[in-house]
Amino acid sequence: MDGSPAAVAETHTGIVFFAGDRAYKMKKPVDLGFVDFRTREARERACHEELRLNRRFSPDVYLGVADVHGPDGEPCDHLLVMRRLPAERRLSTLAAAGAPVDDALRSIARLLAAWHARAPRAAGTRDALRARWTAGFDQVRPFHGAAIDGVEAAEVERLALRFLAGRADLFAARIADGRVVDGHGDLMAADVFCLDDGPRVLDCLEFDAALRSVDGLDDAAFLAMDLERLGATAAARRFAAWYAEFAADPAPPSLWHHYVAYRAFVRAKVACLRHAQGATGAAAEAGALTEVALRHLRAGAVGLVLVGGPPGTGKSTLAGALADRLGAVLLSSDRIRKELAGIAPDASAAAPYGTGLYTPARTARLYVELADRARRLLRLGETVVLDASWTATEHRALLRDVASQEHADLTELECRAPARLAAERVRTRPRGASDADPTVAAALTAHADPWPEATPIDTSGALATTLARALAAVRPAGPERPLPHLAAD
Repeated sequence: MDGSPAAVAETHTGIVFFAGDRAYKMKKPVDLGFVDFRTREARERACHEELRLNRRFSPDVYLGVADVHGPDGEPCDHLLVMRRLPAERRLSTLAAAGAPVDDALRSIARLLAAWHARAPRAAGTRDALRARWTAGFDQVRPFHGAAIDGVEAAEVERLALRFLAGRADLFAARIADGRVVDGHGDLMAADVFCLDDGPRVLDCLEFDAALRSVDGLDDAAFLAMDLERLGATAAARRFAAWYAEFAADPAPPSLWHHYVAYRAFVRAKVACLRHAQGATGAAAEAGALTEVALRHLRAGAVGLVLVGGPPGTGKSTLAGALADRLGAVLLSSDRIRKELAGIAPDASAAAPYGTGLYTPARTARLYVELADRARRLLRLGETVVLDASWTATEHRALLRDVASQEHADLTELECRAPARLAAERVRTRPRGASDADPTVAAALTAHADPWPEATPIDTSGALATTLARALAAVRPAGPERPLPHLAAD
């Protein structure tokens, strides 16, 4: 770096001077509300705090604090002294160019997860996150129709607040599990350098400990959002999976999507403010980031999907495929019925229609249990697919109430197949949790209540075709594939 030309870079809070193999960062004597650097003492404290915090991630880059002396020999200002890094090795530059960055991202994920494991635990609640969302909505409202699309912004607000309203248990569990930490707080791709001996992560959020107190998943989501903004969506997904693996984080996909959306909307707000200051291209950036936020909020919407129909209509096959595709939890009425009776799922409990394990009282208990389990899972951010016949109106009404109370999207799918095909399936299927024979199947079909609220799904064709129809009903905005419990590829 010794041969690199001298240069100067400026932000709203500081000026960085580049000379040889060093970078010197000086705080501006400004009061911006969220920071007040008007006094020398305040700037000195800020330099030392920035040094301390960033040495957690890149100790060989942050070298110390130098005093600037005036003509009288007394200190008049202070400089954060840093090792100068090659600009061409910025992660943002490499990702935008499509260069291979997987090794660096894996190392960053490991570094971040390791810090989160030993970081001081911090305070952070769902209400605090909601307050930050709400403040952002208020700040961008004047830009509706100018920098961002008003309809899209309103949809972001609706989906974000809906998710938070129903997920109190999820956020409480994150806090109880020690997932809220003193993190980086501002992990942008432009502040990561991919060097031969490993990445260097710079410039954490140093001026407000409250804003740095975040869920570790939120901390990682910031970088994933920035990678997606740069067009490296696949790399962002892999980074997410690596972080979850290294952090041993069991978070549901919905929470990851929510945090990515939040970070995208924060950057959209910043772009709106830059647009107001006349920055070229800021409006387009705000619009693109709002679209990122909306896409992730839709993909992460917590849902309750009822997949029903008489025996032989393919509901269990479709329910399993749909749960896999959505990264959802699958609850099977056949299995839970036998669990409640204390017998193995594949043990036979065959009986005439309406008798044995299949009396009206046992069936009513089964659907109450399905509702209770679904409720608990929805509160933890899990989308739930319920595989049952759903032939009775009162059973569907019970789950509709659950979806409404837990602020979850409800989709009702009724599987249909020609009678001859359904009967053939019942006769030839291998032994499993279902006890229905052709006689029971016929009785269930005869006693089924009309289901006008459901989307009919023809299951007579290939499973891929049937699944596509179901997905179109569950995700009408598009089949954005979520991250099934963030498993690594």
